Amino acid sequence: MLLADIGGTNARFALLAGGSVGRVTHMAVRDHGSFREALDTYLGSLPEAGTISAAILAAAGVIGNGHCALTNNSWVIDAEELRAVYGFTNVRLLNDFEAVAWALSCLPAEKLLPLGGGLPIAGAPLAALGPGTGLGMAACIPHATGRLVLSSEGGHSTMAGSSSREDAVIALLRQRLGHVSAEHVLSGGGLENLHQALATLDDLALPGRRAAEITRAGIEGTCPTSRAAIDMFCAMLGTVAGNLALTLGAKGGIFIAGGILRHMPEYLARSQFRARFEDKGRLREYLEPIPVWLILDDDAAFVGLHALAEVEGIG
Repeated sequence: MLLADIGGTNARFALLAGGSVGRVTHMAVRDHGSFREALDTYLGSLPEAGTISAAILAAAGVIGNGHCALTNNSWVIDAEELRAVYGFTNVRLLNDFEAVAWALSCLPAEKLLPLGGGLPIAGAPLAALGPGTGLGMAACIPHATGRLVLSSEGGHSTMAGSSSREDAVIALLRQRLGHVSAEHVLSGGGLENLHQALATLDDLALPGRRAAEITRAGIEGTCPTSRAAIDMFCAMLGTVAGNLALTLGAKGGIFIAGGILRHMPEYLARSQFRARFEDKGRLREYLEPIPVWLILDDDAAFVGLHALAEVEGIG
């Protein structure tokens, strides 16, 4: 069985055979003009490609009728086309964070960095969110016969400020973007938006920086604006994560995924993330016990895809 995790920046492929997931192959989206081009490259490297009978594909976008136009790149994935072209008898297409949510109850402790809170409550909902090229969200709700996974486009919900400084940043972004979503500040491009807006507010003429450069300069302390941007990023993420926990009653825990924060785990742990997660007025005591973890496994989605294959008997 073919497994894939397709994001805005990276595409990952692996095979599920004999009950285990093989080596995960990473590709840069920018190196391939389409999903099929990337898939052909991957399959061309496999001597066993002709024996693949089914596929489960996680994609960073809205899924509808077996079709996905990815939100943050030009790729399109269509299940019916893949069945016709590659002869797969079964193609399952799901949102990328839905795949992460399938993994939440299966991740080993050594792949998780605790970010405060107490013990999870058995049987309570779990939720995942994560800033990468976009901002993904999903939930896992245990029930008597297994678990129910809910996909979400919560990353596109409206972002609200929690201070006059954040209000000013959002006001600047609103002039340029119109609607300011959580993804507009909590993603790679969102970090760049924060850096640019803070420079404007402080009347600084700074060169544009990519998210990786902002992260590095902020952690190293070589650029005060970059430091301010990642500080605001972590604080806003805490606010959004707390909102998600309240909305879902996620007393089973909140899991932070996405590529950005795996490059700064210690910084996130020292940041205002946890304080802002709990800063919900009368509901502070509700949130204080809820555990939060940073997922350290870059390929956690494949744990979820494997779990989904077993639950649904896809093959």
